[in-house]
Amino acid sequence: MKRSFFILVLFSLCMGAMAQPRLQTDEMYVGVHAGVLASMVNFTPDVAQSALQPFLGPNAGFVFRYSGHKCCGLQVELNYMQRGWHETETGYRRSIDYIELPFLAHIYFGKKFRGFLNLGPQIGYALHEQHTHLPDTSAPQYLSLDSRFDWGVAGGLGMLYRSKAGVWQLEARFNYSFGDLFANHKADYFGTSNPMCLSLNLAWLWQVH
Repeated sequence: MKRSFFILVLFSLCMGAMAQPRLQTDEMYVGVHAGVLASMVNFTPDVAQSALQPFLGPNAGFVFRYSGHKCCGLQVELNYMQRGWHETETGYRRSIDYIELPFLAHIYFGKKFRGFLNLGPQIGYALHEQHTHLPDTSAPQYLSLDSRFDWGVAGGLGMLYRSKAGVWQLEARFNYSFGDLFANHKADYFGTSNPMCLSLNLAWLWQVH
Protein backbone atom coordinates (compact mmCIF):
# COMPACT_ATOMS: atom_id res chain seq x y z
CA MET A 1 0.00 0.00 0.00
CA LYS A 2 2.80 2.41 0.95
CA ARG A 3 4.73 1.69 -2.25
CA SER A 4 1.61 2.13 -4.40
CA PHE A 5 0.98 5.52 -2.80
CA PHE A 6 4.48 6.79 -3.61
CA ILE A 7 4.22 5.51 -7.20
CA LEU A 8 0.90 7.34 -7.60
CA VAL A 9 2.41 10.58 -6.26
CA LEU A 10 5.40 10.32 -8.64
CA PHE A 11 3.12 9.64 -11.60
CA SER A 12 0.99 12.69 -10.73
CA LEU A 13 4.10 14.88 -10.56
CA CYS A 14 5.30 13.68 -13.96
CA MET A 15 1.90 14.35 -15.56
CA GLY A 16 1.83 17.82 -14.00
CA ALA A 17 5.31 18.55 -15.32
CA MET A 18 4.31 17.57 -18.87
CA ALA A 19 1.38 20.00 -18.71
CA GLN A 20 3.59 23.02 -17.93
CA PRO A 21 4.45 25.52 -20.72
CA ARG A 22 7.97 25.31 -22.14
CA LEU A 23 10.68 27.85 -21.34
CA GLN A 24 11.92 30.11 -24.13
CA THR A 25 15.46 28.96 -23.30
CA ASP A 26 16.10 25.61 -21.65
CA GLU A 27 18.15 25.65 -18.43
CA MET A 28 20.92 23.12 -17.77
CA TYR A 29 23.11 22.97 -14.67
CA VAL A 30 25.99 20.81 -13.44
CA GLY A 31 27.60 20.94 -10.03
CA VAL A 32 28.56 19.33 -6.75
CA HIS A 33 26.98 19.06 -3.34
CA ALA A 34 28.02 17.84 0.10
CA GLY A 35 26.56 17.62 3.57
CA VAL A 36 25.78 15.44 6.56
CA LEU A 37 23.04 12.88 7.15
CA ALA A 38 21.39 11.25 10.14
CA SER A 39 20.17 7.70 9.58
CA MET A 40 18.35 4.85 11.28
CA VAL A 41 16.91 1.49 10.20
CA ASN A 42 13.26 0.53 10.54
CA PHE A 43 13.56 -2.93 12.14
CA THR A 44 10.68 -5.33 12.82
CA PRO A 45 11.04 -6.71 15.51
CA ASP A 46 12.37 -3.49 16.95
CA VAL A 47 16.06 -2.82 17.63
CA ALA A 48 16.72 -0.14 20.27
CA GLN A 49 17.53 3.15 18.51
CA SER A 50 16.83 6.79 19.26
CA ALA A 51 15.99 9.69 16.95
CA LEU A 52 18.06 11.85 19.31
CA GLN A 53 21.14 9.65 18.78
CA PRO A 54 21.06 8.64 15.09
CA PHE A 55 24.00 7.43 13.05
CA LEU A 56 25.77 10.48 11.55
CA GLY A 57 27.68 10.21 8.29
CA PRO A 58 28.86 12.24 5.27
CA ASN A 59 27.07 12.72 1.97
CA ALA A 60 28.52 14.13 -1.28
CA GLY A 61 28.04 13.86 -5.02
CA PHE A 62 27.56 15.31 -8.49
CA VAL A 63 24.38 16.99 -9.74
CA PHE A 64 22.90 17.37 -13.22
CA ARG A 65 19.69 19.39 -13.67
CA TYR A 66 17.66 20.13 -16.78
CA SER A 67 14.61 22.40 -16.99
CA GLY A 68 12.71 22.63 -20.25
CA HIS A 69 9.33 23.62 -18.80
CA LYS A 70 8.27 26.47 -16.57
CA CYS A 71 8.50 25.64 -12.85
CA CYS A 72 9.71 22.05 -13.29
CA GLY A 73 12.64 19.97 -14.50
CA LEU A 74 14.62 16.79 -13.98
CA GLN A 75 17.53 16.30 -11.59
CA VAL A 76 19.90 13.32 -11.64
CA GLU A 77 22.67 12.76 -9.09
CA LEU A 78 25.54 10.38 -8.43
CA ASN A 79 26.20 10.31 -4.69
CA TYR A 80 28.35 8.74 -2.03
CA MET A 81 26.60 8.42 1.31
CA GLN A 82 27.45 6.71 4.58
CA ARG A 83 24.37 5.38 6.34
CA GLY A 84 23.86 2.95 9.19
CA TRP A 85 22.39 2.69 12.66
CA HIS A 86 23.36 3.22 16.29
CA GLU A 87 21.98 1.05 19.09
CA THR A 88 21.36 2.99 22.28
CA GLU A 89 21.51 0.01 24.65
CA THR A 90 24.76 -1.60 23.47
CA GLY A 91 26.52 1.36 21.81
CA TYR A 92 26.89 -0.73 18.65
CA ARG A 93 27.30 1.21 15.40
CA ARG A 94 27.32 -0.08 11.83
CA SER A 95 28.36 2.17 8.95
CA ILE A 96 27.43 1.23 5.37
CA ASP A 97 28.99 3.07 2.42
CA TYR A 98 26.60 3.48 -0.54
CA ILE A 99 26.77 4.68 -4.09
CA GLU A 100 23.37 6.21 -4.84
CA LEU A 101 21.65 7.31 -8.06
CA PRO A 102 18.47 9.43 -7.57
CA PHE A 103 16.14 10.47 -10.42
CA LEU A 104 14.19 13.47 -9.15
CA ALA A 105 11.42 15.73 -10.37
CA HIS A 106 12.61 19.29 -9.64
CA ILE A 107 9.69 21.66 -8.99
CA TYR A 108 10.58 25.30 -8.33
CA PHE A 109 9.14 28.80 -8.02
CA GLY A 110 10.81 32.20 -8.18
CA LYS A 111 13.57 33.68 -10.37
CA LYS A 112 16.79 34.89 -8.72
CA PHE A 113 15.75 33.43 -5.39
CA ARG A 114 13.94 30.10 -5.77
CA GLY A 115 12.23 27.66 -3.50
CA PHE A 116 12.09 24.10 -4.75
CA LEU A 117 10.88 20.56 -4.14
CA ASN A 118 12.80 17.47 -5.29
CA LEU A 119 10.95 14.16 -5.33
CA GLY A 120 11.57 10.83 -7.03
CA PRO A 121 12.97 7.29 -6.90
CA GLN A 122 16.53 6.33 -6.03
CA ILE A 123 18.63 3.21 -6.34
CA GLY A 124 21.88 2.37 -4.61
CA TYR A 125 24.47 -0.28 -3.83
CA ALA A 126 26.35 -0.93 -0.57
CA LEU A 127 30.10 -1.00 -1.21
CA HIS A 128 31.49 -1.50 2.30
CA GLU A 129 30.35 -1.95 5.89
CA GLN A 130 32.11 -1.55 9.22
CA HIS A 131 31.22 -2.46 12.81
CA THR A 132 32.04 -0.45 15.95
CA HIS A 133 31.55 -1.75 19.53
CA LEU A 134 30.39 -5.14 18.26
CA PRO A 135 28.78 -7.05 21.18
CA ASP A 136 29.81 -10.61 21.99
CA THR A 137 26.57 -12.12 20.73
CA SER A 138 25.14 -13.65 17.58
CA ALA A 139 22.01 -11.44 17.34
CA PRO A 140 20.76 -11.31 13.72
CA GLN A 141 21.40 -7.57 13.23
CA TYR A 142 25.16 -8.17 13.72
CA LEU A 143 25.45 -10.60 10.80
CA SER A 144 26.54 -9.64 7.27
CA LEU A 145 23.98 -7.95 5.04
CA ASP A 146 21.76 -10.23 2.98
CA SER A 147 21.18 -7.58 0.31
CA ARG A 148 23.48 -4.82 -0.90
CA PHE A 149 21.04 -3.42 -3.47
CA ASP A 150 18.98 -0.49 -2.24
CA TRP A 151 15.91 1.18 -3.74
CA GLY A 152 13.37 3.64 -2.46
CA VAL A 153 12.21 7.24 -2.67
CA ALA A 154 13.76 10.60 -1.85
CA GLY A 155 12.11 13.95 -1.20
CA GLY A 156 13.68 17.29 -0.39
CA LEU A 157 12.81 20.94 0.26
CA GLY A 158 15.24 23.78 -0.28
CA MET A 159 16.03 27.22 -1.59
CA LEU A 160 18.63 28.56 -4.01
CA TYR A 161 20.22 31.84 -5.07
CA ARG A 162 21.32 32.47 -8.66
CA SER A 163 24.45 34.65 -8.82
CA LYS A 164 27.19 35.43 -11.35
CA ALA A 165 29.41 32.95 -9.51
CA GLY A 166 26.87 30.15 -9.98
CA VAL A 167 23.86 28.77 -8.16
CA TRP A 168 24.08 28.24 -4.41
CA GLN A 169 21.45 26.07 -2.81
CA LEU A 170 20.60 24.50 0.54
CA GLU A 171 18.37 21.42 0.75
CA ALA A 172 16.98 19.20 3.48
CA ARG A 173 16.13 15.72 2.11
CA PHE A 174 14.52 12.55 3.45
CA ASN A 175 15.33 9.12 1.99
CA TYR A 176 13.30 5.99 2.68
CA SER A 177 14.36 2.59 1.35
CA PHE A 178 11.88 -0.12 0.39
CA GLY A 179 14.69 -2.67 0.11
CA ASP A 180 15.58 -4.69 3.23
CA LEU A 181 19.09 -5.12 4.58
CA PHE A 182 18.30 -8.61 5.87
CA ALA A 183 16.18 -11.42 4.41
CA ASN A 184 12.50 -11.23 5.37
CA HIS A 185 11.09 -14.63 4.45
CA LYS A 186 8.77 -16.41 6.90
CA ALA A 187 11.65 -18.38 8.39
CA ASP A 188 13.81 -15.25 8.90
CA TYR A 189 14.00 -13.18 12.08
CA PHE A 190 13.34 -9.71 10.64
CA GLY A 191 10.13 -8.81 8.87
CA THR A 192 11.49 -5.41 7.81
CA SER A 193 14.92 -3.76 7.90
CA ASN A 194 14.50 -0.60 5.84
CA PRO A 195 17.12 2.19 6.06
CA MET A 196 15.97 5.80 6.26
CA CYS A 197 17.89 9.03 6.61
CA LEU A 198 17.58 12.81 6.79
CA SER A 199 20.32 14.90 5.15
CA LEU A 200 21.27 18.56 4.90
CA ASN A 201 23.27 19.49 1.77
CA LEU A 202 24.92 22.60 0.33
CA ALA A 203 25.32 22.64 -3.47
CA TRP A 204 27.21 24.77 -5.99
CA LEU A 205 25.93 24.56 -9.57
CA TRP A 206 27.02 26.17 -12.84
CA GLN A 207 24.70 26.92 -15.74
CA VAL A 208 25.68 25.31 -19.05
CA HIS A 209 24.83 27.47 -22.09
